[in-house]
Amino acid sequence: MSHAGRRRPDVRVCCVGDSYTQGVGDRDGGWVGRLAARAVDRGHRLTAYNLGVRRETSADVAGRWFAEAEPRLAGGDAHGVVFAFGLNDSTHEDGRPRVPRGGSIGNLGAVVDRARGAGWPVLVIGIPPIPDGEDGRDDLAGLEAAYREKCAAMRVPFVPVHAALRDKAAWWASIEEYDDGAHCGPDGHRMLADVIDRAGWRTWLDALAASAG
Repeated sequence: MSHAGRRRPDVRVCCVGDSYTQGVGDRDGGWVGRLAARAVDRGHRLTAYNLGVRRETSADVAGRWFAEAEPRLAGGDAHGVVFAFGLNDSTHEDGRPRVPRGGSIGNLGAVVDRARGAGWPVLVIGIPPIPDGEDGRDDLAGLEAAYREKCAAMRVPFVPVHAALRDKAAWWASIEEYDDGAHCGPDGHRMLADVIDRAGWRTWLDALAASAG
């Protein structure tokens, strides 16, 4: 693709979330690293900041993300924030989820409101399926559906991933390959990146770049 005669906009995006955002188990940086590389190959001048932290809940993200994103989005021509969390909210500790569903949905609304208040377009990613584990886990599909409903009410683009992966034998094989019961290997991260790419990331990023004029 030729860009002669025009300057590509300097696009900066913060991707905020948990270990799946961080890309644990994938030497190519999980969906953030993979989609950033694809975007550059398509001609985008993109800086994608990975702000994923293992084991964090929506409450943890809500408490830290703005201070981390603000200096990273201070320059450039176009800015956006991608949120991807919820998996750790559903994990049971002492017989209860770490973050009850109502609190999880409230945290989603709070981070979206603050991002939009700063003038940053938002994209929200759904929750990948993983095994229940010894301590149990709340219904991940149900939490993703609640997130999707909240995003629709707030008119925020949402990328569902749960249903696209849960019936794929290759997804579960990748989780077995990594062998910690919660994360997948490179094949799973590629599958997750493919779903996010085609279900909303590409359209959202193209629109973000176009907004810079």
